[in-house]
Amino acid sequence: MNAPIEDYALISDLETAAMVGRDGSVDWLCLPRFDSPACLAAMLGTPDNGFWRVAPVSRAEHPHCTSRAYRPDTLILESRWETATGAARVIDLMPPRSQLPCIVRVVEGLWGSVPMRSELRLRFHQGRVLPWIQAGEACTVAVAGPDAVWLNTEGLEAEPGEGDSIVHDFTVRAGRRTTLTFVWAPSYRTEPPAPLSVPAETVLKETGDFWRRWAAQCRYDGPWRDAVVRSLITLKALTYAPTGGIVAAPTTSLPGSIGGERNWDQRYCWLRDSALTLSCLLRCGYRDEATAWLGWLVRAIAGEPADLQTVYGVAGQRLLPETEAPWLPGYEGSRPVRFGNSAVSQFQLDVYGEVLDALLLSLRAGIPMPGHVWRLVEGMMGHLRRHWREPDQGLWQVRGPARQFVHSKVMTWVAADRALRMGELLGRNGSSDGWRALRDEVHRQVCREGWDAGRRSFVQSYGSPALDASALLIPRLGFLPAGDERVGGTVRAIRELTHGGFVRRYEPNGHGVHGVDGMPGSEGAFVACSLWYADALATTGRREEATEVFERVLGIRNDLGLLSEQWDPDAGRQLGNAPQAFSHLALVETAFLLSESESESESESESASLA
Repeated sequence: MNAPIEDYALISDLETAAMVGRDGSVDWLCLPRFDSPACLAAMLGTPDNGFWRVAPVSRAEHPHCTSRAYRPDTLILESRWETATGAARVIDLMPPRSQLPCIVRVVEGLWGSVPMRSELRLRFHQGRVLPWIQAGEACTVAVAGPDAVWLNTEGLEAEPGEGDSIVHDFTVRAGRRTTLTFVWAPSYRTEPPAPLSVPAETVLKETGDFWRRWAAQCRYDGPWRDAVVRSLITLKALTYAPTGGIVAAPTTSLPGSIGGERNWDQRYCWLRDSALTLSCLLRCGYRDEATAWLGWLVRAIAGEPADLQTVYGVAGQRLLPETEAPWLPGYEGSRPVRFGNSAVSQFQLDVYGEVLDALLLSLRAGIPMPGHVWRLVEGMMGHLRRHWREPDQGLWQVRGPARQFVHSKVMTWVAADRALRMGELLGRNGSSDGWRALRDEVHRQVCREGWDAGRRSFVQSYGSPALDASALLIPRLGFLPAGDERVGGTVRAIRELTHGGFVRRYEPNGHGVHGVDGMPGSEGAFVACSLWYADALATTGRREEATEVFERVLGIRNDLGLLSEQWDPDAGRQLGNAPQAFSHLALVETAFLLSESESESESESESASLA
């Protein structure tokens, strides 16, 4: 059995990330970057697919750490182990990269003595290629094809382990420390990598200082500051520093339903996250990150508007071929395991609105934009005017037939609205009449075709009675004011999508054999949708209900404050890839909205009392 998704902690060097379980095992690691092949992949299979565990030898007696936590305002993980003979602490971190990716695991004795074991089983190329291993006096080196891993264990003698594992047994005593340093390098390099020789004290101090300085920039000072800061640190950890792109998650194929086929690779950058990402970062005071994200966005989408993709690689690459890995049994038998994402070839109208919304936010914030951006805006709007009436795969990237999705049309309205506003700010109004006509026509069509008078709600697609949680975004996007009765009716109707107090995206099998998304089976409640519901409740004057929904979401974070993509209310467990950037972005936005509405309410009460 695989460990529950919520058992995993995240550590990152801002170019890739590792997932560390409560049992002290790193079960997922891609090197040298987020979208590279995995060399530790037990999370999607068995220990034979690669892991690195550092834990007491007596694992039968102590299968999991006694307690764990991140050091405040950092991404440095501390796990405490209590045994019959003593206590030890394992400190896990990935220092922000200056040269090569590196994991440092520091084992400290707290009291007594604890026999410990480090067991590393490497499997390159997505958990299947056994490396050639050579144990030296200073380091153990594992090589396969283009990849090499160097392991420095401070002179501990390596022992052969089961399944070609590299095993080091040692005892840590009170006040003593042993450091294990794991460095990836191209296999053609023959000299020990520099990170192997950096003292643990230096790595710990520099990494801790980096994260604390970064977290201190956060402008949010409301009642949920701890949750907001942890979410922001998580988002920063999912940033690919060389380009500024932010991956949706560091993992692939963690299932939306256990044993099912809803297993996707999310180690890439989605355009639909752009506006929410920029809004979140700018609101929280992270201008440099917002500027870097905009730079990634503009570079990624440069070119012909007809070639706009929904998703790109961390470096902006367009080719992300989707393949399956039959040698990996999948998380709790959830197959297939997928690498790459065929959503790159889908037609999704909503991305045009998301890109233009992001550009307008940047312009208003005073972030410099390249000179060719306006030509890009004109090109996107020209493409939209020709193609907006066509059906698409929509926000949720359905693999069923294309439809006239209401959210896609709303985002077409957003694109025209934001282009008009950019033109006003820049003094470029040459196309404003055509764009204004498009905006008005789309608005009329959505209000006519996307509204179900019987349900008193906007629906998922034209002619369908099905509901979709994306309709909760209508007031946030400015399509209709929060006080409009159609908004209120939609918010009330979306209750039908709630399950166990959480909101589903839609009913997966509500219509047809496989439903709208073309996939069999069901899925959990979408974390971001529950937060959108809280936002919609707050903007329609139901702040107490909104706060209740928000705090319910806070309650499903794991013990370290991390959220996955989905939640199973019946089993009480996280589902989907984790940690999920979209979930954490939505958390930050909801915290701000609720804090602002509370401040407004207090101001109104104070004014009333003075009157």
